Amino acid sequence: MTPSRDIARLLEIMAQLRTPGTGCPWDIEQDFASIAPYTIEEAFEVAEAISRNDLDDLRDELGDLLLQVVFHARIAEERAAFSFGDVVEAITAKMIRRHPHVFPDSEGRIAPAHVEGVWDRIKAEEKAERAARRSEPVPALADSVLAGVKPGQPALSRAMELQRKASSVGFDWNDPREVLSKIREEADEIEAALDRGDHAEVAAETGDLMFALVNLARHVGADPETALRGTNQKFERRFSYIERQLASQGRALEAASLPEMDALWNEAKRNEAAD
Repeated sequence: MTPSRDIARLLEIMAQLRTPGTGCPWDIEQDFASIAPYTIEEAFEVAEAISRNDLDDLRDELGDLLLQVVFHARIAEERAAFSFGDVVEAITAKMIRRHPHVFPDSEGRIAPAHVEGVWDRIKAEEKAERAARRSEPVPALADSVLAGVKPGQPALSRAMELQRKASSVGFDWNDPREVLSKIREEADEIEAALDRGDHAEVAAETGDLMFALVNLARHVGADPETALRGTNQKFERRFSYIERQLASQGRALEAASLPEMDALWNEAKRNEAAD
C-alpha cells in the first residue's frame, strides 16, 4: 500500500490495521478509552508546533491528530455506531448552521452579518438537540453557575474555569494562605490513604490536591498550565546537567546513586541561581 493525498487511503490503512488476524495486534486491541490519552497528547503537540512556528512539524502533528479522528471513527464503524463520513457530515452541517451570515438557508436567504445573539441561540439549539437524542432533560443556561464551562478542555484549564465561575458568586477563599491550608489538608489525606493501602483513594485524593494547587495558582495570578510548562523545562535543564556531568566522568546514569544525582541536581540549581 502506497501513501496518498486522498483521505480514503488513510481510512483503508486504518481498516487494515484493525483487521483481526492480519492487522496490527496493538491497534486491534485498542478502544475509545485506551486511545483517548493519545488524542489529547496529539492536540497538545499541535499547539506546541504552533507555539514554535514550526510549520513542517505542524504538518506532521496535524496528520497525527487526524489519525486519531480516523482511529475513533473506525472503532465506531466496527460497532455500527457511525462512520468517518458521518463525522464529516456532522461537522459540515454544524459549520453551515453556525454561519447563517455566510451560507444561505433552504430558501436562499443569508442572515445579516452581525445578528445579536445568533451564535448563542444556535449553540443553545444544538445543546437541546443533543440532550433530546440522549433522552436527557434540557437544562436552562441559567440553571447552573457552571454552565458554559466546556467539558472537553484540558483538566488544568477546566479546573481554573470552574473555580472562576464559583468565585463569581462568592464561593472562594479571600486569602491565598487559606488555599495553602487546604493543600496541606489534601496532602495529609493522601498520606492517610497511603497508610491504609487504599490505592483508589490515593488517586482520588491526588486529584483533590491538584485541584487545590490550581486554586492557589489562580489566587496568585499564575496560569497553572504555563507554570507547569516552566517547571517541566526546569526539570529538563537540571536533569540534563546531571547527565552531562556523569558523562564527563565516563559514567552512566544507572551507575550513579540517588544521593550523587541529588547532589548534582542541587549543583545545577545553584548554578542557575548564580546566572
